[in-house]
Amino acid sequence: MPGQGSKPDRQVPSMATIAASSGSQPEKKGMAGWLAAAREYVADLKAEMRRVTWPTRQQVQATTAVVIAAVFLFAAYFAAVDMLLGRAITKIFDSLARR
Repeated sequence: MPGQGSKPDRQVPSMATIAASSGSQPEKKGMAGWLAAAREYVADLKAEMRRVTWPTRQQVQATTAVVIAAVFLFAAYFAAVDMLLGRAITKIFDSLARR
């Protein structure tokens, strides 16, 4: 509930605000501008990758096992549904063909 000890909503800055406050130099033209943009991108990428919380090996193994099990369960389910619907449709067509 608002006003009852909850944290205030954090405002997310827009891309224009981020670009304006980034302190980067004015855009260069040509090859120099492309190289500067590429260097800035790589620097930003490295900084962002340092902030990532990476899962542990055990977490990766556990979630991978869940995904693989879910894939096999869904495959079995869809195979059963396909088989049942296929048989039902075949029976319907056979009964209509006899008339």
